[in-house]
Amino acid sequence: ISETFFISHGTPMMAIDPTVKARGFFLGWKDEVFSKKPKSILVISAHWETDVAAVNAVDHSNVLYDFMGFPFPLYQLSYRAPSAPDLASRVQELVTSSGFKCVVDNKRGLDHGSWIPLLLMYPEADIPVCQ
Repeated sequence: ISETFFISHGTPMMAIDPTVKARGFFLGWKDEVFSKKPKSILVISAHWETDVAAVNAVDHSNVLYDFMGFPFPLYQLSYRAPSAPDLASRVQELVTSSGFKCVVDNKRGLDHGSWIPLLLMYPEADIPVCQ
């Protein structure tokens, strides 16, 4: 685990509304912020609450539409990135070795705090992702 960025995901609307100012930041990510293609991506999201720490390792992640009241086209978007099982295992190992419980979840998809920014940053969805 190397480069680390703290990024607010903003409104889900930035995926479909070109007037959302933060959209340009995410679209320009590869050219203006971080040009190196990651081997995998770990996203930490406040939208996923569990009794114990959990990391997902779902093959070609489904997305969660964990928002409501937005325009229909937003619910038609998807982000089918491959999973990052090796990274998920490493995260579990690090969390467990620090004295905390951690499970690998093989069912939960990516919430909008993950897939909305990634859709704009890496639209090819070819980088393994876990959350």
